[in-house]
Amino acid sequence: MTVRVAAIQMCSGTAPERNAAVLADLVRDAAGQGATYVQTPEMTGALQRDRAALRAALRGDDDDVIVQTARKLSAELGIHLHIGSTAIGLSDGKIANRGFLFGPHGEKICHYDKIHMFDVDLDNGESWRESAAYTPGETARLADLPFGKLGFAICYDVRFPELFRRQAVAGAEIMTVPAAFTRQTGEAHWEILLRARAIENGFFVVAAAQGGVHEDGRETFGHSIIVDPWGRILAEAGPSGAAVITADLDIAAVAGARGKIPNLKNAREFSVAPLDVGARTSGGAIA
Repeated sequence: MTVRVAAIQMCSGTAPERNAAVLADLVRDAAGQGATYVQTPEMTGALQRDRAALRAALRGDDDDVIVQTARKLSAELGIHLHIGSTAIGLSDGKIANRGFLFGPHGEKICHYDKIHMFDVDLDNGESWRESAAYTPGETARLADLPFGKLGFAICYDVRFPELFRRQAVAGAEIMTVPAAFTRQTGEAHWEILLRARAIENGFFVVAAAQGGVHEDGRETFGHSIIVDPWGRILAEAGPSGAAVITADLDIAAVAGARGKIPNLKNAREFSVAPLDVGARTSGGAIA
């Protein structure tokens, strides 16, 4: 089966309502190009460094403007619409970095909360502490859709290959990685990580990204990308600004790639034996 998918690149500002309007235009553009699955980037709703302003704008699932817009668009256009993520207020006062998948009748199929938190100090002086504001997810998701099995990750999750492997073993044929990579880390690792995840698991990867200099001052890498199970780039956007990229995915290529490189089938359990340093230094033999 072949499906046309789209990855939407954005440069989200601090106002969810404005971002929702941009989102609507880009999704309609993607659907007009024949895409029946459309993915938006991480933090579609807003990129906002000011934590107080972010919290003031937070809403629950049903009241969030991005969620409401996505419900209407998916039903209007008859597509599967995947909001890569947006900030959602939780009942305990914390925040979820939450992605949503909507079906062609506007129904919510599932949501996914980003599992791995980006806590890091970069060489350029930037410091990020996602765990200071966001509650990490605990559950991976796998959506069995008419055109294939869809797995979920968000941004920093791409650095944890076990998340991808477990979903591949569970049957994922398309892996989604909406993101807001910084320019610095994106230049170094974005493409190679996504291609590696596709190759080592034999599935398609669709990664919609934020790109450009944002209203809150941060800069993201862009280069939204779609990769096939052999690691080949099917479509890629530029470094900044709004864009729509599309590709036709032949889902049979997943079985073909896994048949040629059957590493999922050949994987074995193993243990790691700690080295006895004392035995070496005392003249003992190391097997």
